[in-house]
Amino acid sequence: MAMGTKINDFIPFISENTGKLILTIFRVAAISGLGYWLLDSIKKQSGVLLCWALSLIFAGALGNIIDSIFYGILFSDSNGQIAQFLPEQGYAPLFYGHVVDMLQFPLIEWTWPSWLPYIGGKDYLFFQYIFNIADTAISTGVGILIFFNKKIFS
Repeated sequence: MAMGTKINDFIPFISENTGKLILTIFRVAAISGLGYWLLDSIKKQSGVLLCWALSLIFAGALGNIIDSIFYGILFSDSNGQIAQFLPEQGYAPLFYGHVVDMLQFPLIEWTWPSWLPYIGGKDYLFFQYIFNIADTAISTGVGILIFFNKKIFS
């Protein structure tokens, strides 16, 4: 979820593991519908932009699903170390893995002047957010759908 947000941040009575399972099942259902839409669009010979957008969204979603379903059993924990492929026991059971391939581009870091109210003396990192390649594909596909909406859905 965006910027590390979890379902149980919004619905506090759901445990983190239950929220993770709900999100993974939702992803599987969503990609099934998306795959059907993509295949239907190809069969109907819809426009190139629609097929590209749906392909990007599908590929990104599939990458995230593969990570969240299988990564926990295929790799060891990578916290402060390089993950080991096919350990005796992975860091999480099936359906509870983490999405990987993260990127971060911190551009500028500074400390606010102490005379500023509320933020004075605090450190600030411009573009602190971490995202992954699959999310970039999804965002690009959705951006194409939004930007070329009238052309795609005439």
